[in-house]
Amino acid sequence: MSRPWLLRHKLILGLALVVVSVALLLGGALLGLSSYFRTMDTTQRKIDEMQIVVQLRDSIHKLGEARPRDNTSTDIEADKNQIAAELEKSREILSKYKATLTNETLRRNLDPEGGQDELALIARIDGAFKSLEDNVRKETLSGSDIEGYKPLAQRESVQKSLVELNRLSTDLFLFLVSDVRLSFDASRVNHRRSLMITGSASTLAIILVATLLYYFRVWVFKPIRLLQAGVRRVQNGNFDQPIRIDSHDELEELADEFNAMTVRLRDIYKDLAHQVNERTRQLVRSERMVSVGFLAAGVAHEINNPLASIAFCSESLERRLMEMFGKSGADTEVVSKYLRMIQQEAFRCKQITQKLLDFSRSGGRREPTELSGLITDVLEVAQHLPNARGKRLVFQPAEAVMAIVSGPDIKSVVLNMVVNALDSMEDGGSLTAVLSADDETAEMSFTDTGCGMGADVLENIFEPFFTRNRMGNGTGLGLSISHQIIDQHGGTIQAHSEGPGHGSTFVIRLPLRAVEVKPEPVDLEAAPPDVIPFRAAA
Repeated sequence: MSRPWLLRHKLILGLALVVVSVALLLGGALLGLSSYFRTMDTTQRKIDEMQIVVQLRDSIHKLGEARPRDNTSTDIEADKNQIAAELEKSREILSKYKATLTNETLRRNLDPEGGQDELALIARIDGAFKSLEDNVRKETLSGSDIEGYKPLAQRESVQKSLVELNRLSTDLFLFLVSDVRLSFDASRVNHRRSLMITGSASTLAIILVATLLYYFRVWVFKPIRLLQAGVRRVQNGNFDQPIRIDSHDELEELADEFNAMTVRLRDIYKDLAHQVNERTRQLVRSERMVSVGFLAAGVAHEINNPLASIAFCSESLERRLMEMFGKSGADTEVVSKYLRMIQQEAFRCKQITQKLLDFSRSGGRREPTELSGLITDVLEVAQHLPNARGKRLVFQPAEAVMAIVSGPDIKSVVLNMVVNALDSMEDGGSLTAVLSADDETAEMSFTDTGCGMGADVLENIFEPFFTRNRMGNGTGLGLSISHQIIDQHGGTIQAHSEGPGHGSTFVIRLPLRAVEVKPEPVDLEAAPPDVIPFRAAA
């Protein structure tokens, strides 16, 4: 698999191409400018040299114009002196040219051919000066000069040297002209080269800019727009549409991380929504149970007295009828049986109303209680119940857990959990109790292998008078009262089941420190009747 191109690599590549393009443009421009300035300097130097060479040629030309006044021996000496003076001027001009060529042109490397031709001509001109000087020195006044004097400049040996000097000075001038021409030719070549480089660099820059604009749109602009759109979707609450970027760089990694964060945020949001719904249901259930508690207290108080009267009257009737009919006779037995049934059912109704009164009351005094011992005590009692035969109760406390609770109330809750589990299981079933705690909360869980519950039962399991007892008995108040007790302690109770036939789990969470959640309901019973210990199943 090829290594992905990271965004920084792409940006570095684009920057490198831009730098190369700018360097080519700058190089072409600098080449043209340097060629221009070099040509200007070379031309200026050569023009200066030409001026000196022109002076040299004028001086050499004056050597051929020297004329004496009379054809005497004195005039030939004057002619020699005149030529010697002009020759000295010419040598000074030649020395000046040589100094200019060496110190200015060649030192600054401004001669197109390196100045070798000019130096060679200077040497030849200097040799010609010496030859001229020798020829002039050798000339004397001959017999033929008495009648008509012939100037030294017109004599054959001197004339020959002067001709050579004129030719050499002309060649030197032509060399300078040739150097100027070569300089311009080199400048034109460099100019064309500069145009080629600049044009190529400009074309490359245009193509590069267009290419970078396209790829920046693909590599940067488009992914950023997709990221912005994804952020807006999340802001609007849409967590189900991920950001899809195929740039194979840091932006794709950023999109993947953002998608992962969105998934986590969606899960947290769903969990929070579930918790809010669950807490809302618990709050509604708690408020409903409070209302039912007030109603139950009033109804139980109003019904309890008539039931007591019915039971009392039935007892009185039984005694009176026994006295009237005696202790024998079929009618006496039937009447006694029915009266006892009236008494039993009346007391049974009284027990139910008493439970409603207990449901409306608050628990006892809260104090530090060791929960593992509390659960152990309840299980030891439950083992002797009739419905516990053939069933296994498992509890292995891992640690001692202290909580500030009402011991009797929590015992009744635990007993209700155990009795409900025993009623829901066949022979051979097992109930497993687990106790754990953290810094703030104690958790008790009761898992059975019983008949389980469906969604409709789980929805209403804590409602008063709702019961799906497998044995067919129970009033439906056990779990309601347990929920009320746990709620008054600031805890929660939850039921879980995979469905009918898969058992059930009840989880009770209690704060380790006392928490006052609700004000205690008003007790409408001034003097509640005696109660049979509560062991009803839901």
